[in-house]
Amino acid sequence: MVVHIVMFRFKEDDKAANIKRVKALLEALPEKIPSLRSMEVGVDFLHSERSMDLVLTSTFDDREGLEAYRVHPAHQEVVALIKEVTTESRVVDYEKGGVT
Repeated sequence: MVVHIVMFRFKEDDKAANIKRVKALLEALPEKIPSLRSMEVGVDFLHSERSMDLVLTSTFDDREGLEAYRVHPAHQEVVALIKEVTTESRVVDYEKGGVT
């Protein structure tokens, strides 16, 4: 199993509305992308200096499934919006069980 984690920091302009919009769009992706096995989207409540605003954790059967998700048109639509409304992102992709 492959786990894909991405964290985002949003621009201040319309921040709350953009977080809500992106969250909804991300949560709709499992119904549209067959290789996406699960997705959880969380919004930060602490708002500390180190906090990111939103995190998504998604799972795939394998690396090929992650790649199919990455290039899928539905995902690319969300990516385009995210690029407009965020200032920063961080990602970690790993295979569960420690395979490298």
